[in-house]
Amino acid sequence: MLLLAPMEGLLDATLRDVLTRTGGIDRCVSEFIRVTDMLLPERVFVRVVPELLHGGRTRAGVPVRAQLLGSDPTCLAENAARLAGLGPHGIDLNFGCPAKTVNQSRGGAVLLDEPELIGRIVAAVRRAVPAHVPVSAKMRLGFNDDTRAEECAHAIAEAGADELVIHARTKAHGYRPPAYWDRLAEVRQSLPSHLRLPVIANGEIWTVADAVRCREVTGCEHLMIGRGMVTDPGLALAIKGQGGVAWEVLPPLLQVFWQQVSARVERRHRAGRLKQWLNYLRKRYPEAQQAYDDLRLFNETAHIEAWLQRQTEQQACPA
Repeated sequence: MLLLAPMEGLLDATLRDVLTRTGGIDRCVSEFIRVTDMLLPERVFVRVVPELLHGGRTRAGVPVRAQLLGSDPTCLAENAARLAGLGPHGIDLNFGCPAKTVNQSRGGAVLLDEPELIGRIVAAVRRAVPAHVPVSAKMRLGFNDDTRAEECAHAIAEAGADELVIHARTKAHGYRPPAYWDRLAEVRQSLPSHLRLPVIANGEIWTVADAVRCREVTGCEHLMIGRGMVTDPGLALAIKGQGGVAWEVLPPLLQVFWQQVSARVERRHRAGRLKQWLNYLRKRYPEAQQAYDDLRLFNETAHIEAWLQRQTEQQACPA
């Protein structure tokens, strides 16, 4: 099973939609919905996870699991119960976000120094939602170090989680390579047999070779891919031995991406979102480098739309 990771400010509902159209992804996790001290209205959940309006799936039919972030077990449980009523394909709990503003508000990776609290959060959410709704968690190896990684994983498993994703770095490591897959393997192996749950490996999976090695080192059959899929939309297909995605497939998807960005994002930020994705794509596709160079100095909607139209026409009618 291959999961598409959430990435705040990058891999949101728009990019989930476009990337799942290329194939290979079995399930997505949404970017986090922050829970503080109140029961959120349904519109907040739908804003972050618009797939809730379509059976909890992307337009390509890929199920989406909604993610919550917070530190109050009772409030998280109440919000999870409301969210469960909207039909997500499970509820995920965020214990991995490294953002300073999130951590300063006692959310994300900072909770990895409090395994007991993590356990209470998972247990409260598990009790609050119907038994048929899966509850999963995503964690890093730790906050400043990985000395409590086993404690956190055990707490999550003991509390009744159905699944655990481990990003094989600490908060202090950020997103710098390498990912410590061997340490992830130790955490997975430390779970006693009566607490065994599916552990999914995440971090530094950019190529098919990376996926093969990650599986070998971690012992995890299932993988979560983030930036690797943004850079190479055909990566999931390639990992499954189904080829990949040629550049010729991407201009129509860039057009779809732009249309959705235009509907969801303020005008002044739209060009930046397209360039952000092209910046990733150019690591894999030479054509994306040319596209990035063509658009780098332009922010006007008319210019970008004319460029996208030309690209689509060129692919439809090659010389």
